[in-house]
Amino acid sequence: MARLLEGRPVAENIRQEIKNQVLNLKQKPVLASILIGDNPGAATYVKSQVKAAESLGIVYKLFQLDQEISEKALIDFILKLNADKSVNGIIVQMPLPLHIDCRKISEVILPIKDVEGLHPENTGKLFFSRPGVVSCTASSVMELLNSTGVDLYGKEAVIVGHSEIVGKPLALLLLEKFATVTICHIGTSKSGKLEGHVRRAEVLIVAVGKAGLIKGDWIKEGSIVVDVGINRVDDKIVGDVEFEPAQKRAAYITPVPGGVGPLTVTMLMRNLVEAAKAQQ
Repeated sequence: MARLLEGRPVAENIRQEIKNQVLNLKQKPVLASILIGDNPGAATYVKSQVKAAESLGIVYKLFQLDQEISEKALIDFILKLNADKSVNGIIVQMPLPLHIDCRKISEVILPIKDVEGLHPENTGKLFFSRPGVVSCTASSVMELLNSTGVDLYGKEAVIVGHSEIVGKPLALLLLEKFATVTICHIGTSKSGKLEGHVRRAEVLIVAVGKAGLIKGDWIKEGSIVVDVGINRVDDKIVGDVEFEPAQKRAAYITPVPGGVGPLTVTMLMRNLVEAAKAQQ
């Protein structure tokens, strides 16, 4: 039976480090958060950010903008925050309205204020093994893997999902640990090869958003399974991996909820503090 990789204990240890760093700063770090419209999921994420910021001595400024705001108006608003020296970090809550290009918005935020690690300059540094700010979800996965104490050197690591937020940065972070990395995506699934890749994974990370995509009996005995997926099925939150049968085969597995989720906000706050230190 696999040991549970729970995010909350790992997050608590990191939060204590963040608190100590905040106390050593000349001024409290300031995070500017932009929420557009009234998306329930984004609003819930904002509440968890507010709570974390308060507990860590971080100033959280929430700007709620109209759903119909134009892309140009949003860009102009971000440029003002870029120029505001009192603001150390900027986050634009997702999802954005369909008429706004989220990639363009990520590029507008100053790299030094990009607390999500999505600006091309920050992702480029990761490519050249000089990571500054790293995607909150990808760094959360790495913290969970580190907490197992397992040496990733030479391990077969399989990532299912190739997003800019999880799959792509995570592949580069795992390469830094000298894992042998395979990235799977919809093409892998449609060609019928997904099961084969998953079966040989000593480290499996799944971030697709499709309940039950990974069958429990595909999981390699003694592997580490990190399930980033969050899906609602019959009023229950589940991941992308069939949990019960997978737990019987893996050595470590994240619960959903309770695995990666509790860490992402902590990583966001850590990124903010690093940005504030660089600016101060």
